[in-house]
Amino acid sequence: MGRTHSRRPWEGRESSRGRVGAGARGMAGLPGFARTRSGPPGAPAALPALDGAFLLSPLGGLMGAQAVLGLLVWALIADTTYHLHAAYGWVMFVSIFFWILTVLFFVTYLLQLQLKFYVIPWPLMLTIFNAVATILYITAFVTCAAAVQPTSWRQWDYNRRAAASFFACLVMIAYGASTFFSFRAWKGLGSNAATSQVTDHV
Repeated sequence: MGRTHSRRPWEGRESSRGRVGAGARGMAGLPGFARTRSGPPGAPAALPALDGAFLLSPLGGLMGAQAVLGLLVWALIADTTYHLHAAYGWVMFVSIFFWILTVLFFVTYLLQLQLKFYVIPWPLMLTIFNAVATILYITAFVTCAAAVQPTSWRQWDYNRRAAASFFACLVMIAYGASTFFSFRAWKGLGSNAATSQVTDHV
């Protein structure tokens, strides 16, 4: 009669911990990744630590620039009679939509909240987001720049729409650069998911 192997009580816990640990190691290639140590049992939960290295990384700096410049784009257009012209409705949609998502991504990485959701492929998600933002911001920039002269009957509107076009161009370039850096981070994860880390936060 063959022997049956009974599972010891701690074996199931250890295997689940191993799976969680492997998932956390897979997060190492993300921008803004930092290892955190859990406190002793019963200790009060600590507030999320700000990731200063992410702020100093190219992706962190570009995200901050996109948030500030994107805010200027839609704020300048909102201060004009944009509702009278359908072209600026598209520009407003693109600028506000990607501004909100960029701020959410920025806060997520700054507070290291992505470590709590390690099952999400963050590098791939960030690459796709930046690529789509770049493409749509190209259309927004062209639309905004082309509509400045025909739709501006007052100098007030002209100055703000021209400035919005300039900032839209800068945001477009920033998203293009972010696409490059996030693509590098994603490919780095694909080469060695267990131990790879984006060197110096990309």
